[in-house]
Amino acid sequence: MAEMQGTGRPLALVTGVGRAVGIGAGIARELARQGWDLALSYYSPYDSRMPWGVQTHDVGRLAAELELVGAAVSVVEADLSDPDVPARLLSDAGAGRPVRAMVLSHAESVDSGILTTSSESFDRHIAVNARASWLLVKAFAEQFPPDLAGLGRIVALTSDHTVHNLPYGASKGALDRIVLAAARELAPLGIAANAVNPGPVDTGWMDEDTRRALAARQPWGQLGTPADVAGVVGFLLSDAGGWINGQLLHADGGFSAP
Repeated sequence: MAEMQGTGRPLALVTGVGRAVGIGAGIARELARQGWDLALSYYSPYDSRMPWGVQTHDVGRLAAELELVGAAVSVVEADLSDPDVPARLLSDAGAGRPVRAMVLSHAESVDSGILTTSSESFDRHIAVNARASWLLVKAFAEQFPPDLAGLGRIVALTSDHTVHNLPYGASKGALDRIVLAAARELAPLGIAANAVNPGPVDTGWMDEDTRRALAARQPWGQLGTPADVAGVVGFLLSDAGGWINGQLLHADGGFSAP
């Protein structure tokens, strides 16, 4: 990761920013617009195993786009299944500057159910979605300076998807509990922690039948976009958003409404 020079803007780390159409990229755009500098992480071997494949130039183009609106940007490829990586990522992210906010939008997500999930796949989901998130939260708290108390923010993207998506759903359930623990345990440091469930957002994983079926379940008859999620995350990271703490928020356009 190249050294990032201070600009007077606060610094946020956003994980899982490998594709320009992803939720992580949408969040990065909104935060840059709101005045944040950004450290971004991604992991191309994950994308290579997914239907959309590796978008080779997306990260570089996104960084250039964010710089055009005034953000200082650094980018690193990080294998979060390695337990040594989260602490190193936080250490490198600021290059001597404190990371004031962290958005966890990375995920391992491979469809499989109770009868078809392998032990290897289950362990990798837990490692990336749960263990790495805990270690990132831990490293974030350890580097957070006392003079910024009250301004620390953690937001993690979560999901209710469980049926035929067992390892993903189970690991996201663990993530939720990590975030709730952080809201209490890190409160003395002045850090707020929340999880946001965006519901179904098509970032390249839906076929036409899936898109049509999910849109029909939305009260407004349309799917959410990364920009819709980004606006919520941007508010949670703001000064005004600090009173929201320890919550599992459904920012899904009403998809979860009974």
